[in-house]
Formats: sequence, structure tokens, C-alpha cells
Amino acid sequence: MNINDTVFRQLVTAATRAPSGHNSQPWRFHATADGITILPDPARTLPAVDGDQRELLISLGCALENLCLHATTLHYTSTETIGTDGRIDVHLRADDALPSDPLAASITCRQTNRATCDGRMVPDDVLQTLLAEATANIHIHAFARDTPIFTQLGDAIRRGNDVQMNDPVFKNELLSWIRYNRKHSEAHNDGISNAVLGAPNLPRWLAKIIVKSMMNGKTQNKTDTKHLAAASHLLLISSDSDDNAARIATGRVLQRLLLRLSAANLACAFLNQPCEVAAIRAELRETLPIGHAYPQILLRIGYAAEQPYSLRRSIDEVIVPEA
Repeated sequence: MNINDTVFRQLVTAATRAPSGHNSQPWRFHATADGITILPDPARTLPAVDGDQRELLISLGCALENLCLHATTLHYTSTETIGTDGRIDVHLRADDALPSDPLAASITCRQTNRATCDGRMVPDDVLQTLLAEATANIHIHAFARDTPIFTQLGDAIRRGNDVQMNDPVFKNELLSWIRYNRKHSEAHNDGISNAVLGAPNLPRWLAKIIVKSMMNGKTQNKTDTKHLAAASHLLLISSDSDDNAARIATGRVLQRLLLRLSAANLACAFLNQPCEVAAIRAELRETLPIGHAYPQILLRIGYAAEQPYSLRRSIDEVIVPEA
């Protein structure tokens, strides 16, 4: 084996710091003769919100980018082979002369921050640094607050909320990933905790009643409208194609963007509803000035105080044992 167990576990730990839908952490890792294989975890799919596993593959791309970035700090170069089923084989080779990628330093402090921003605008020079993480086939589009496209996207977010919050299957799936208090969160180390939602540590039965009462389109739209009014920009990531390889590549660009945001002390949160509702996604592809690319991920960014971090499962839970 090219890497020892200590290096393997360090790389997997970095990979699992990636974001995922509902913090489902839908990945598994297997040590190979020359590196690490990243596999989708079929037990952690989200069939209601992510029926074609588009966002799952984006999450695997985020995990891949974290792994490769951290590998540079241990002086390993990496190359990847993408399988048609979402399998990612990462081939590692020791290179003592390889410099560390500075973005790796932000892996542990990146977070999804659901707080309301303070209204300040991101300076143009910082924005251009963010946009520079785009590639030839994966694009990052920035839309400033109070511009027509920002308004259009806000309307799409609210329409997405109306669709999702009127779907009992979606709501039941979301509820299954809510962790209602500290004890519930620490029993699972996944999902959306009360802490990251900014909710108090209440008895589980009471918290569940409150969450269910707020899970409707009107309440979610009110919350998102407030967030949009204080955000600096919406960032949309799009791709030229929509196959598995493009989705994983989208995840890699997304992760570098998130780390760049963290390094700049910028807060960000996902507003993916327009990308998750098929009809709205198709509409945006036709009407937005994004060159007929496929909308993949939508984020709001701005300035906000750091919030609690999402929990992660132990490394032993995500490692596939040797056969």
C-alpha cells in the first residue's frame, strides 16, 4: 500500500469535512494498493429531494477535493479515475517537493452558516478571487443584491419552497434528518442539528412540535426573504454537461469556492431549492444568462458571525473494511 494507516485516516478525516444534503454524509472510503476509493453510500441517499443523486455526486466531488487538498500537506500528488457509478479512485504518489495548497488550511473551519448576514457587500476584488475558482466547464455566476437576476432567483427560491413544503414525502424525508436537541445530535453525529438551526436545546418532543409547525411554505419563504435582503450576492454554479463526471467536477469547484469563502471570512448558505425542483431548474437554464449551462448549486454569501458546526460521524463508520 502506498500510504500507511495514519495517512489514510488523516485523508479520510479531511474528506468528511465536506458538505452534503441534510448533512447525510453519503460516502464510504476504501484503502487500495495505491490510494483511496471514494464510494457513494446507498444507505444515505435522499430519494425525495435528490432522486437522481445529483447532489450526492456533488458531495462526493467536495469530499474528493478536500482529500486531494489535504494530500498536498502530506506531500502526496493525486490523480483521479471517475467511474460511471460514482466510484472515485484516487491514486496517490509521494512527492517530497510538492508544496501544500494554501486552501487546505481552511478545511477545518469551513461551515454552512444559516445566520442572517449584516448587509455589507463583498468587495469586487474579493468577489473576483471567488469567481476565479471556476474552470473551463464549471462556471460560477455572481448576482448582486437588488439586481433583476437576484430578484428572479429570489422568486425561484420561494416557488421552490412552495413546491417542496407542499410535498409530504419531501417533508417526511427532511424531518428524518432533523436532530432536535443536543442528545439527539450526539447520538447520530449527522443530520441538521438544533444548534446549526439556531434553535434552543429543548426536550425532543417539544422541539419536534415546533419544527413541524414551522415547516410550511409561508414560514420558509419569510425566512429566506429575510436572508436574501441581507445577503451580498447569490452565487450560482453551473456546468456545461450534467453527467456524473460533471457533477463530481461541480463538487470540486464548489468545495474550493467554499474554502475560499471561509479564508475570506465570508458566510455562505445553500439555497438549492430552484436546482432541486426539476421544472424550476429547467426554467432557469433557459432564462438565466448562463450560456444554457445546467444550474447545479445556489448559495447566498455575505458577512455573519460564525455559527455552530455540523457534527461528523467517526472515521470508523465511513471506512469500508478490507475484504
